[in-house]
Amino acid sequence: MAKTSSKKAPKGVTLALHPRPGSGTSAARAERRAGRIPAVVYGHGSEPLPVSVEAKALAELIGTGRRNQLIDAQVDGHSDTVLLRDVQRDPITRSILHADFQRVSRTEKIHATLPVVPVGVSPGVKDFGGVLDVVTHALEVLGPADRVPEHLEVDISGLGIHDHITAAEVKLPPDFSMVTPGGTIVISIEPSRTEREAVETAPTEQAPAAEASTPQS
Repeated sequence: MAKTSSKKAPKGVTLALHPRPGSGTSAARAERRAGRIPAVVYGHGSEPLPVSVEAKALAELIGTGRRNQLIDAQVDGHSDTVLLRDVQRDPITRSILHADFQRVSRTEKIHATLPVVPVGVSPGVKDFGGVLDVVTHALEVLGPADRVPEHLEVDISGLGIHDHITAAEVKLPPDFSMVTPGGTIVISIEPSRTEREAVETAPTEQAPAAEASTPQS
């Protein structure tokens, strides 16, 4: 079984969320012109709260790979802990249009989707010209909100040609469990295209034809 590990959760993040009095398309556009992104905070049985967040701060949170991290949010002078659950983008410019934050406590278990990062060198790739194929780029896990890692590292140093790692083989941090079905292939090492083509086009040996018997006179 290949060794796997998970990256530790980074240091805490603080984000200011500002109450958003207006609603509708015009109000949302006004927020974006002012450099803020319209958002909503929901969860724990409370009514959804319209807020806005500084566009630069949100882009930094996403760009540094910390969107799965628990956030210390300051909302209208009150402290809360939230997770960034969804980001809506413009389909053409890819600019952020809206964000959803979910209230969570530090001790409760949450679902998180973590990127897979291969580490090490596969003998199948280095010595036999194989190709690394990341079949599943992210895995869903369940664990404590305050200990969600940035990603899951998977050591491929023991993989040869045709070897693979499944979700069930990925080692998780303490108190975490895998939600993605265990049989899901995460990483595999496949023969190179040249090798596959060589095998497919190699002539097959024909059995020698039986000699015709000479009829008896």
